[in-house]
Amino acid sequence: MIELEGVPELIDPVMVAAFEGWNDAGDAASAAVAHLDREWKGEVFAALDAEDYYDFQVNRPTVFLDGGVRKITWPTTRLSVVRVGDANGKGRARDLVLVRGIEPSMRWRSFCNEILGFAHELGVEMLVVLGSLLGDTPHTRPVPVSGVTSDADLARRLDLEESRYEGPTGIVGILQEACTHAGVPAVSLWAAVPHYVSQPPNPKASLALLNRLEDLLDISIPLGELSEDARAWQLGVDQLAAEDSEVAEYVQSLEEARDTADLPEASGEAIAREFERYLRRRDPQTGPGVASEGGLGDSSFLRDTTSGRTRPPRPVSKEPRDPKEPRDTGGDKGTPGPATDADSADGGKPEDGPEDGGR
Repeated sequence: MIELEGVPELIDPVMVAAFEGWNDAGDAASAAVAHLDREWKGEVFAALDAEDYYDFQVNRPTVFLDGGVRKITWPTTRLSVVRVGDANGKGRARDLVLVRGIEPSMRWRSFCNEILGFAHELGVEMLVVLGSLLGDTPHTRPVPVSGVTSDADLARRLDLEESRYEGPTGIVGILQEACTHAGVPAVSLWAAVPHYVSQPPNPKASLALLNRLEDLLDISIPLGELSEDARAWQLGVDQLAAEDSEVAEYVQSLEEARDTADLPEASGEAIAREFERYLRRRDPQTGPGVASEGGLGDSSFLRDTTSGRTRPPRPVSKEPRDPKEPRDTGGDKGTPGPATDADSADGGKPEDGPEDGGR
């Protein structure tokens, strides 16, 4: 039984998670959750024991000086809570439980059980996992973001894709499957990152994930400098592409394929959705969300994560290609490979979903 001493009762809480590693091309997903935590000044209330889940030869701890005293930061997964305002301006608040860390090296089932234990104790209504993958999508066009769920009813209700992927998976796919077995509604949002500019950061992809999260949860997210960072990123890539004629020609071919595929998407519904987002940001009554200087305004829910607590005995039952792996133009039928020319028409998504797996 996980004890959350000092954590106030949460209002309509939704858990939003992202993990560095295989599911995080361009660091877009982890940067999006970090942005939420920073803008709303989240208070960390728990951290998973690093000894249980991480190989320190793979994810090294770091040493830093704090007032002349040497300290160590261990790689782990941390949870924080923020309170945000309602998007329609009626003053209703809701809470987000932010989960940010590194894809674990071991004991994935125990890892998911522990995350779900927190979700159960906090009364989380839904879990949203953010991810990003490499795709044949041009950097000059809007970032494709797909929403996926294993719950058929949830897919119909929220207009999401129902996952039918089979193949290798990462922690995002394992966590979503664990939610299904535990009866917790779960959604994953995937942004496609151009494979030819995969190095982090990618603020444009992070921005696209946050925009889709806004629509899903009907909240307004303060963007800070993220929009300007996204524009600067695109201009920088434009300049690099212009210096290489072969890259410029390739980008043009991706643009043509993307524009052909997206032509039906230029619908009244898509335009209305963008206009609603504009109005939500423009109306001062809706604001960017209500958050006190201390997250929920009460530092008392910071707790000693070394205190003895046991994990809840909860059973746990195409993934994005590793952004650090070289692209393989051949591809084994049993292993997710890069999107083909035919795939580029839908923004780098494979036939059955938004990622080369992850579900």
